[in-house]
Amino acid sequence: MKHTSLLTLCLALAAFGVRAEDKPLLAVPGKVIFESKLDTAPGEPWKAAKGKWELLEGVMRGSELEADKHGAVSRLPNKLQDFVIEYEFKLEGARSTSLSINGVKDHMARIMITPKSVAIQRDDSDHEGPDKAIVFARFATELASGWHKVRLEMVGDMMLGKVDDLVAWGASDLFKNEKASPGFTVGGQSVDFRNFSLREATLNPAWEDVKATLPKPGEKVAAAPAKGAAKGKKKAE
Repeated sequence: MKHTSLLTLCLALAAFGVRAEDKPLLAVPGKVIFESKLDTAPGEPWKAAKGKWELLEGVMRGSELEADKHGAVSRLPNKLQDFVIEYEFKLEGARSTSLSINGVKDHMARIMITPKSVAIQRDDSDHEGPDKAIVFARFATELASGWHKVRLEMVGDMMLGKVDDLVAWGASDLFKNEKASPGFTVGGQSVDFRNFSLREATLNPAWEDVKATLPKPGEKVAAAPAKGAAKGKKKAE
């Protein structure tokens, strides 16, 4: 059985040109839904709801505008089921950035990043209660200057987040619902983005083996960043 699963996985990877260094974790990436180097002026299909989004030195830059009293937000209009998102970012002074996924009514999941932490979480989906956000993992880290790589995988009731070598996963019935509007948020000044891809996905046949090597949800939860790091943040964007 394992031999058959491995063979199936290898054939799938070869078919879709997945690089060896990007070995599957939760998901096997499939058909490209949207792909961009983010090296042209921001515009369709991106929808900028808040903040300033511009092309600067060949990459897309997002910056919060003080007048908005809200973090910068730019999203794609796609409705999704199972998918993999990958991109690179570089902090240029921002206090936070995230890759955010919405549900039908409100927020669903995100990878939240600050210069000193990475969190993989299920979002509060109603803001009025009784729902609450669930942090599957929060890693204390020191993000060096330069580019960092993000991957978010969602299949069925599971999500997996990866920032550089930091990896965590979690599950929720909320994730079984339709997913929508993947996008970037930026708190403060500024974050650069490049090399974005959004693909359909299927469950990795070797997921149970991979899962055994990862921290269990809730096992790695460092203290949240100091409140000053999120000054002005009313709620998850």
